[in-house]
Formats: sequence, C-alpha cells, structure tokens
Amino acid sequence: MGASKDKLIVDIIKKYKEFYNSENENGIYVWGHNIKLPVVQAAFINAMMGHKLELDDVHTNSKTHIGTVVVPTAICLAQYLKSSPKEFLEAVICGYEVMSRIGMGFGVSSHRNKGWHVTSTAGTFGAAAAAAKLLKLNVKETTHALGMAGTQSFGLWAFLEDSASSKILHPARAASSGIEAAMLAKAGMTGPVSILSANDGNLFKAMSDEYDMAKVTKDLGVVFEIKNVDNKPYPCCRSTHCAIDSAIQLKKLYIIDVDDIEEVQIGTYLVGYKQCGLTEGSKNPGTSTEAKFSTPYTFATAMINGNVSLEHFTAESINNEYVHSLLKKVTVYSDDEFTKRYPMHWGCKAKIVMKDKNVYEIEVKDASGSVYNPVSKNDIKNKAIPLLKVAYEDSVIEKILNIEKYSDMFLESFMKQEAENEKNRSTLRQ
Repeated sequence: MGASKDKLIVDIIKKYKEFYNSENENGIYVWGHNIKLPVVQAAFINAMMGHKLELDDVHTNSKTHIGTVVVPTAICLAQYLKSSPKEFLEAVICGYEVMSRIGMGFGVSSHRNKGWHVTSTAGTFGAAAAAAKLLKLNVKETTHALGMAGTQSFGLWAFLEDSASSKILHPARAASSGIEAAMLAKAGMTGPVSILSANDGNLFKAMSDEYDMAKVTKDLGVVFEIKNVDNKPYPCCRSTHCAIDSAIQLKKLYIIDVDDIEEVQIGTYLVGYKQCGLTEGSKNPGTSTEAKFSTPYTFATAMINGNVSLEHFTAESINNEYVHSLLKKVTVYSDDEFTKRYPMHWGCKAKIVMKDKNVYEIEVKDASGSVYNPVSKNDIKNKAIPLLKVAYEDSVIEKILNIEKYSDMFLESFMKQEAENEKNRSTLRQ
C-alpha cells in the first residue's frame, strides 16, 4: 500500500477508472447483444466472437488472423472515443501493418513449431498499434505501448492436445492487452523499447530460432500487408482448406463413388500436417474443435457433401458414421515441396485410389480465398450475410461497405441502433 499515492500509480488508476466505467455513455455495446461493457471487456468479448467460427481472415506470410484482433479493438475504442470512420479505418490499417510484420519477423515455421500461436503473440502488437493511433499517442508513447504489448505476448497451441476451447482466448486477450498497453503509455508508463532486440529478454529470440528483424520494416509504407490477406470460405482451420478444395475439384472432374474409395493420400506442408493431420483428434474427431482442425474430416465432408459449412461442425455431423467411414481411409503426410513453398503458399496434393485401382490426383497450389486464388467481392458479401443476420438487419452490409461516407458519430450511433434492434427482436421472441 506504500505506493498508493505514487504519481504513476495514481495516473494509472485514473485511466483504469475512465476505461472501465460501463455506466451510460462510457459503456460499449457487445456485438449482437443489448448490453454494455467497459471498452476493454467489450473488445475482449468481441474478439472472442471473431475467432469462434474459424471464418476470420488469414495473413498467410505471418500465419495471423489479424481481423479478429484488430477490428474489435478499433471498433470498441473508436466507439468509446467517438472517433470518425476515417480515424477508425486508419487505426485498422495501422494494426494490420504492425501485426502482420511482427508475425513475419517471428519466422512463421519456427515460431509455430515451438508451439506459439502467432495470432496472439503478434496480436498484442497489432491491437496496441490500433489503440495508439486512436488515442493519438505521440511517437514516444506509441513506442512504449508496443514495448508493453510485447511483454504481454502469449498464446500456445496446447489446446489441440485435448480439444480445449481456449483458442478464442488468444485474440481476446491480445485485444484487451493492446488497449491496456496504449492506455498505460498514455498514463505515463514506459515499456521496453528494445523488446525485439534486447540482449536479455529479446522476444523474437525467445520465441523463434528463425526470426528476422528486417522483415518488420522491409518496404514499410510501400507495401501494405492489409492487401495480402486471405478470405476463408470454409469455417475451419485454414490449413485444411487446400484439401477441401481438392475434394471439391475432384468431384467436379471425375465421377467418384465414395463407397468405392479404397484410400486417400494428402501431402501438404509440415505445419499443416502437424496441425491438422498428425494429432489423434484430427484422425478421429469427436468435438467441433477437433473436426475444424482435421484434414481427414474436412476432406471427407467435402467429398460427400460437395462443400464444408457451419452445419458440418454440429455434434450430429461430426459423429456421422458415413463421414467417419471415409475419413478413416485418409492419410495425411508432410510433403517437402509444399513445405518449401510455405508460408507464401498453403497447398497440398490429393490422391484417391479406388477399389478397382483407378487413381485420381490433383494439386492445389493455393486454397480458394488466397490472394493468389481470390474469391469475388460478391462471394465475401454472401459469406457475411447469413452471419450478420444472426443479430443485425440486412442493411448492415451496405453500411459497413460504405463506412467512410458516414458522420463522425457513425460507429456509436450504428452500434446503438443495432443494439436497440436486438432488444426489439428479443421482446418479440418473448
């Protein structure tokens, strides 16, 4: 208690009181709910939502899901600060640039193979950058915010071992930690500016054997990494998407009777194999998490149904005996050629051997939705519509697509209106 009157502590307490006040105008709406939370908690919950369905975007060269961290951070803080749409978009761009570049700097394969979840480890930096932009921190304050973000970097892939649901905690904590880092910097706290280069406590060195500091700043301001983001068409781990595409394409190219398949071999990059083809859960999925991270399950589902969607990750679908009879015939292995192409290209090759010994093969260099194999803007809209209809009116799509045209109060008024719509719908349901 002796430090209770210390100036820094007093200033920090003032900021916490300000940011954690959920009363009246200071509270932030949680997406799809007519409730308000303090800005940090609202960003935390909204970031969880962004990751839950496994439909978030992917920056392949850093293996990060940037949107699920940066967008909730920016929306909640912009709403709290009554920022303009332009300020909001600038913050999002800053967050994307910082998070992607930190992720690339880690060295994707080495960082992942050590068990780190880069959406979380790099996510704190992205959230802090977006928050710093909205809070209008100066260069010195922003540097300290990033240092404090780095010292909170965390997130491990251990959840796959026992199908834990804690993966969604990673972007959530990254978002809240980033906001708090910027808030603390604003209050005067200093962070380790040498977080990526310190002799003792170098984050890159601690988390990777193949880190590359040069990637953090290479072509900064010339190449914008926000343009190099994949859109996921299927609600499961991105590393399964090339296999899903291979199944769908094989069905279109050949007449294949699933009952006559003897075996399936899928070769992919090492990280994809370890993540979605090596674990017991991927070989015999029994939960939604295991199924979403199972190349055998998603391939079998696509081969039988011609697509993979949210309905295929219900308990009934996951335990479907017909799907399991096919997935048991699927073998996934690490292929050197695809490993060399990774992380720029997330591909695979699939080989189906029929009982009559006919063989069907295909190679997918880049999964659909990749910057090298893009889906259309209309496809993205069609993906979003059923998701947004869960909580919002149809008009929300056009509002989002034209956000820069709205007034400075748009974010606050928009979220308030949608919360009121949800309140009215809840009343009608009763």
